[in-house]
Amino acid sequence: MKKTIINVSLIVTALFIYFLQANFFSWFNIAGIMPNLFVLLILFIGLFGTQTMGTIYGLIVGLILDFLLGTKIGIYSATLGLIGFLAAIFDKNFSKDSRMTIMVMGVGATIIFESLTYLLKYVFAANQVELLNFIKILAIEVIFNLILTIIFYPLLQKCGYYIENEYKGNKILTRYF
Repeated sequence: MKKTIINVSLIVTALFIYFLQANFFSWFNIAGIMPNLFVLLILFIGLFGTQTMGTIYGLIVGLILDFLLGTKIGIYSATLGLIGFLAAIFDKNFSKDSRMTIMVMGVGATIIFESLTYLLKYVFAANQVELLNFIKILAIEVIFNLILTIIFYPLLQKCGYYIENEYKGNKILTRYF
């Protein structure tokens, strides 16, 4: 029952993030560039949930974004699925207790997502290469995501440990030995 409530909460959170990005951040942006909260959501799910959970949520949310925003189906799905998979690997190798570590993971996930999306759009959608424009977009989006990670870190950590205890159990010592 608790896992169902967690999954419903994550779906509602994804819908809330979509409407937040579509409405609020369309007004609150820098040079027309908005933060990508979906990268942070999938990173959060992959870090605190299971590897399968992070990958599946990344694929599903990415597929929905492909249908709503993308020109080619599969670009956002593949990149967000990869972010969910990598987040589970980060979980095994790094501590989630440090705010600095989470900030670095958020920056890294944003850079990986944007770089892969740009590369896949270049290959499959025949977009032109505008490297300076891409670097500007990437820098502003990284700063945006970093600020939002700093602001929402306590809430993410509290909810994340609840999800982790429910899905993984409290096996902290077995992870290190």
